[in-house]
Amino acid sequence: AEEALNGPQEAVQAMVRAFGERRDYMVSRLRAMDGVSCVEPQGAFYVFPRVDAYYGRRHGSNVVKGSADLCAYLLERGRVACVPGAGFGADAHIRLSYAVSMDKIREGLDRLQEALSALEPA
Repeated sequence: AEEALNGPQEAVQAMVRAFGERRDYMVSRLRAMDGVSCVEPQGAFYVFPRVDAYYGRRHGSNVVKGSADLCAYLLERGRVACVPGAGFGADAHIRLSYAVSMDKIREGLDRLQEALSALEPA
């Protein structure tokens, strides 16, 4: 613990920069998606975008009724794992992590955007 607090901090600074870049990229991509809004998180490694503009849309015979339905659809259609906001008392949102590589973030957001755009009005 003493070494972590008093030792060289270059690695910590590099991680802070990397996570900041990932956060900024993810927030900007999400904000650019139709029907999605996202505030910049101040801590942790997650974003919490508002996605309820997609509620009431359908895929096949299924209608997206809330964050759990949307997360199930995104996992099935887009192969993107996210956490329903309902578990946090905010069903209008989903939670996405940026504690992965920038390549995975880009790929995941591409898949997310494609899956969202494939939802049809009910």
